[in-house]
Amino acid sequence: MNPATWRLLLVALAAGGLGLVAAGWWQGRQAARDEAAAAAAVPAGVDPARPGDAMPVIRLPDLDGNVVDLAAIAPGRPLLVNVWASWCGPCVEEMPELQRYARAQGADGVQVVGLALDTPENVRDFLARVPVDYPILLDQPGPADASVHLGNTRGLLPYSVLVDAGGRVVRQKLGPFEAGEIEGWARD
Repeated sequence: MNPATWRLLLVALAAGGLGLVAAGWWQGRQAARDEAAAAAAVPAGVDPARPGDAMPVIRLPDLDGNVVDLAAIAPGRPLLVNVWASWCGPCVEEMPELQRYARAQGADGVQVVGLALDTPENVRDFLARVPVDYPILLDQPGPADASVHLGNTRGLLPYSVLVDAGGRVVRQKLGPFEAGEIEGWARD
């Protein structure tokens, strides 16, 4: 290779390296902006749960209008709280997987609880088509709904939280579960 080709190759490598550095810097800035926007969207006085935190006290109505304390649904058992809505396509797609997992848990395993950010009518209509036999609680979507208290600062659905038997948040997941994913997620 002649010297001009070597120089051209070195310049191209340097430019590529600078491009990678610039891309990393830009992605870091964008991630920081996204985090700041999510934090700004959380109302004052709301402290979203993080892994290791105690599960916040959440009392919501079930489909019959009875107010239920989330922690009292299955005392001494882990909880997998899945926040969903009937109008959320990915939520609808993952419901059979959540139902399959819930049935496999038996009386001593992880208790699945659905937390619907929806109207009672929409939830009843949905459950008539896609039945589940785990408890469903209701809340209205908003900047301080139960999902925000559980750590969902972005307000996207579906959102799931794993709470250990001692009432501590273990894991949080934004997005739907794929087939077979829940077992590993709840175990890790």
